[in-house]
Amino acid sequence: MSNEQLLEKIHLVVEKLMNLGGSDYDKDQTVSSTDTSKGIIQRDFGIEEWDWPQGVGLYGLKKLQDFYGDDRYLPFFDRWYHGHMERGLPSKNINTTAPFLPLSYISDKLSNSQDLKKLLMERADWLMNELPKTPDNGFQHVTSAIGDRNGVNLNEGQIWVDTLFMSVLFLNHMGHQEHKKEWKEEATHQFLVHIKYLFDKGTGLFHHGFRFDQMDNFGGIFWCRGNSWFTYGIMEFLDDCGEEMSQGVRDFFIDTFKAQANAMLRLQAPSGLWYTVLTDETSYEEVSGSAAIAAGLLRGVKAGILDDTYKKAADKAIEAICNNISEDGTVLNVSAGTGIGMDADHYKNILLMPMAYGQALALTALCEALEK
Repeated sequence: MSNEQLLEKIHLVVEKLMNLGGSDYDKDQTVSSTDTSKGIIQRDFGIEEWDWPQGVGLYGLKKLQDFYGDDRYLPFFDRWYHGHMERGLPSKNINTTAPFLPLSYISDKLSNSQDLKKLLMERADWLMNELPKTPDNGFQHVTSAIGDRNGVNLNEGQIWVDTLFMSVLFLNHMGHQEHKKEWKEEATHQFLVHIKYLFDKGTGLFHHGFRFDQMDNFGGIFWCRGNSWFTYGIMEFLDDCGEEMSQGVRDFFIDTFKAQANAMLRLQAPSGLWYTVLTDETSYEEVSGSAAIAAGLLRGVKAGILDDTYKKAADKAIEAICNNISEDGTVLNVSAGTGIGMDADHYKNILLMPMAYGQALALTALCEALEK
């Protein structure tokens, strides 16, 4: 697709993202467990809450601003972050760390930057010293409590692949930005621990999570968006580390990425997307995970890690993503928030609905597809 065609879609998606509005948080007080298991969690909708969907959304917006090389979205960022500072932030957990990632790149350009810098430093220190850890010192995937903005679900003894994107990328970037060796080393350690417990050598794919009380990968399901957090996240991580990482560790990460990318090539649906359960062709095709996979593959090609075969696969995915953008800019066929399930049906039953991260990951993929 031409840059002109891509930019037309990008502008539709970004306008929708910035105007998603808020959510009726009171509904989370009465929602049934059946509904939450299908992804109906009010805080996940809209752009106004401080949690992971919005954090990913803001990161997508930052990536577009990077492409333009200007500060065109700073007023939006300024209003968003300072509005939350006045309101008060929710509980500290893995998912509420996500909005700190885009903030770590732009805080010095926003008003009251010193206050924002203090928040960034405090959150990085919290990840290091206060976040509960699993055996092998993995970041325990603590999440926001449903219906209680100040509460948490501990998910004791569990690591989830989502953590890499929601918290570890932030810690790594802060480590490089603030010249904190211990933060950089811990971010590398977290990627290694998550690969150790989540990467499946037989398929080249990632499990959604691991629990130490049972010493298993829950239902052993290979979830599309979960895998995509690694596909795209590892390229972000390697770029941020630059030449500081030892070659042996870097090669290990690249080898893992290439194994996963090879699996993605085999599992791509004829449409160009990927199934929400990657290995189950009866599951629906899902756009947000497909977008992050496409973005990661394009980054891999640009870095010289992957050959042009992967660009063809990514380009096919980009075309499919564009076909899933409505006239008003809504990214369609995005699965709602997804906890870990014990079987494929759990993932198949997650509802499809517009989400901030769906807008953002589509935006990120389309930006990666632009020819500079």
